[in-house]
Amino acid sequence: MNSTHVPVCARIRLKNGAVPRVREWAAHMAAHRADALQRLVAEGVSIESVFLDITTEGEFLVYYMRAASHEEAHRVAAQSAAELDRYHKDFQRQAWGAAQKLELLLDLRRDAG
Repeated sequence: MNSTHVPVCARIRLKNGAVPRVREWAAHMAAHRADALQRLVAEGVSIESVFLDITTEGEFLVYYMRAASHEEAHRVAAQSAAELDRYHKDFQRQAWGAAQKLELLLDLRRDAG
């Protein structure tokens, strides 16, 4: 992993009733793992993890990403015509509500110098 890759984490409120769509999206991405990994390489992303958080406040995704440049990763994804990126953009429109960037307090990595 490149030591210049920095982490970002966000909590994304899901739209009402979106959890089944979230599970469908996750299964689709897992089924197309090779394509998803190729997209990460194109975006300069080394890690992308997504967690489902169901609370009394609502349903959320906790989205963790480590990339060389988050701005560049978003730019590449936004301009992509790849089928998997189109699928992901449709998923975002259908399921995502407001996103809140979380504050990084600690980033321990064994491979960092």
